[in-house]
Amino acid sequence: MAGEDRAKGAPAGASGIARPPRSRLDQPKAPRRRLLPDYDPESFGRLSERIARFLGTWRFIAWMTLVIIIWVVWNAFAPVTWRFDGYPFIFLTLVLSLQASYAAPLILLAQNRQADRDRVTYEQDRKQSERSIADTEYLTREIASLRMGLGEVATRDWIRSELEDLARDLDDRQARYPAESDEDR
Repeated sequence: MAGEDRAKGAPAGASGIARPPRSRLDQPKAPRRRLLPDYDPESFGRLSERIARFLGTWRFIAWMTLVIIIWVVWNAFAPVTWRFDGYPFIFLTLVLSLQASYAAPLILLAQNRQADRDRVTYEQDRKQSERSIADTEYLTREIASLRMGLGEVATRDWIRSELEDLARDLDDRQARYPAESDEDR
């Protein structure tokens, strides 16, 4: 039997039992067949957010209250043959439980998506804050270097005070030596 498998091309192991051919690692595997249909998680997430947003409104509470009141009044006071849910209202309880069992996961999914968006926003804000801090520190260093450079530059007030000092010195010389200044002219 091992000889027949070898003749067909299936490699035999040390025990002589035929092994299936190895898959190639340089090629992707064929996709598996899926039992469930494909769906877009983003569109499903948007739908769940819309439902969760509606479930959290006063409009939903008002409609739900109206439906429950009509249900109870109908099944309590309608003719017996027209009633579809007797006094303990078991079917109403089942419907409300079913609605709650679908609403809770949809609300949680919407909250998770919101938390993901908040996390991304927080990360972007943190990066923007880091850039702002870096820019502020850079500008602070530039202003400090400008101040240090200005300490060595002659300012208008310094030049004015120097000129005033020179003018006083000239006035003092003219007061001491009035004759020399007339002859120089």
